[in-house]
Amino acid sequence: MGKPRTISKNKGSKRPKISHKPGPSPAEKLSKKGKAERTNHVENGRLGEVSPTSSSGCSFEEDLDSGPVEHGYSGGDSSVLNLLDVLGSSNPKLAAMYKKRQREQLGLSSSDDEEEDGRSASGSMSDKEYTDEEGSGNESGPSNLDENYAKEIMDDGDEESAEDYPEDCSDEDDIETSSSFDSHLARSLMKEEVDNLKDPKWKYKWEMPENNIILSKWTGTGEPISKEPGKEMDASLKEKIHKNWKNINKASASSATNSSRENFFFSLFNTYRDIMHCNKKPFYVKGGEEDSIIMDAYLLHILNHIYRTRELVIKNDTKLNKLQGGTKEVLGSDAYLDQGFTRPKVLFLLPLRSIALRVVLRLIQLTPLTNKDNVEHLDRFTEEFGGINDEEHNKKDLSSQGRSKPADFRTLFGGNNNDHFVLGIKFTKRTMKLYSDFYSSDIIVASPLGLVTKIGETEFDKEKDVDYLSSIEIVVIDHADVIVMQNWTHVNTVFDHLNLTPSKQHGTDIMRIRPWYLDGQARFYRQTILLGSYLNPDINALFNRFCVNYEGKAKLVSEYKGVLPKILLQVQQIYERFNPSSIIDADDARLDYFCKKVINLLI
Repeated sequence: MGKPRTISKNKGSKRPKISHKPGPSPAEKLSKKGKAERTNHVENGRLGEVSPTSSSGCSFEEDLDSGPVEHGYSGGDSSVLNLLDVLGSSNPKLAAMYKKRQREQLGLSSSDDEEEDGRSASGSMSDKEYTDEEGSGNESGPSNLDENYAKEIMDDGDEESAEDYPEDCSDEDDIETSSSFDSHLARSLMKEEVDNLKDPKWKYKWEMPENNIILSKWTGTGEPISKEPGKEMDASLKEKIHKNWKNINKASASSATNSSRENFFFSLFNTYRDIMHCNKKPFYVKGGEEDSIIMDAYLLHILNHIYRTRELVIKNDTKLNKLQGGTKEVLGSDAYLDQGFTRPKVLFLLPLRSIALRVVLRLIQLTPLTNKDNVEHLDRFTEEFGGINDEEHNKKDLSSQGRSKPADFRTLFGGNNNDHFVLGIKFTKRTMKLYSDFYSSDIIVASPLGLVTKIGETEFDKEKDVDYLSSIEIVVIDHADVIVMQNWTHVNTVFDHLNLTPSKQHGTDIMRIRPWYLDGQARFYRQTILLGSYLNPDINALFNRFCVNYEGKAKLVSEYKGVLPKILLQVQQIYERFNPSSIIDADDARLDYFCKKVINLLI
């Protein structure tokens, strides 16, 4: 049993000297002092603090109250007091109960109890001073990682170090309530659920009106989404991300309406459901401010997901490093299953480099970096994805065409309109690295054509692979309407290669892989956010075929009035059916039918 501690009132002060002379008994002291003086002793935080016992028995400090006469213990009852001292020093709960009993005997109220606790807390040693004196440290604090890992592993190496994680972790994080991140990734699917997801029959059970878009409503599966998200961002976002977002809003004088819309979309994305919103005004159209609001919402959601993922990993790394026989602990507990096959967790599919520039620059602003200069290779990125020379060149090309092109066309294609790119982004404790290796990245920003090129290279070079797509947990397809005009087949090809079992290990700790990765169920946990300005059959087919998240789906359904009622002279519509011999000959058969049947009728 350890010796009982005596906590001094002043921080950093030495332990009080122990007096081994027998002091006056509690009965003698209480007979000389009134209740006011006894209360003063309690307020000073000295009631019930007992000095270490000597060989001759229990001794007290000269001005220390040990308890009232009603206890029945006098100063000479050394054996009983000695036992109480030992129990109090070995069990803080017993010590607290003993002190509470003493206060009750003195006739003090609960408010006096709270005041005494507050004063004793303010007068006790700090955590750092206590650690220095007792020789014990925080078991999961980040300082140990910084000292041990950073000295052994270089930050730019292939292996992960403490610098590879976005922020410090401590036991205080365990106090946080369970988030949607934890509940989504920690759930284990039953066999019946997996069978239903393999051949899903989605039933959209609930509806919610969308007041900001005419003739539109949200509909989805599973539990209904609240229209009043309340303080969803305040409760779900990591503190550093939320504080940085608040500062940005203050600097930009963002309106309360925009903040409310951003909060709503964040709460929508934070449910980890598959989302399809194909009726938003793009940024290149007048009145497309909501496009920026939605972009901020999914960027905050992604940052929150990455920070929580890396925080969980570094916390478990710290605990495992301090365990003896850590292998048995990992095998016997699910608490350390926190990783996938590879590190990348988020995939952006964007149509043009100019749009990728817009998204990444906003991501940098929303990232809580201590210094924005800590973004590595930013100059190279701005030059390759939207440099001034490229913009001027494109503007000259557009100006040569005169004003024949509409304003939205000139805005969309006025920047770098290259549609072939793949970029890795890595978050570390203090920096954000662009052009990082794919297997050490957290986010991959790419165009469908760029990823399909990488996938095609694996067919000719067996040394190459796209295993960095095996552990993607969030996919964002923004401006899907522009991608449709390129080649939507590339998007289907990318989704065919998502969440497959990798061909190589890539340095993965197999004992830390989540079980649903090993069971081939990763696609049922993947969230897909599909955004565009209009809906077409290709986008709808992708949402129905590849989006099989067990959390369910939510999509915006819009009705259109059409333009036919506005025609003054009503036109009769006649639909003619033709029967081609095969799908390959459908176009030729349609033209032939039109020439022989329709035109002949008109003539």
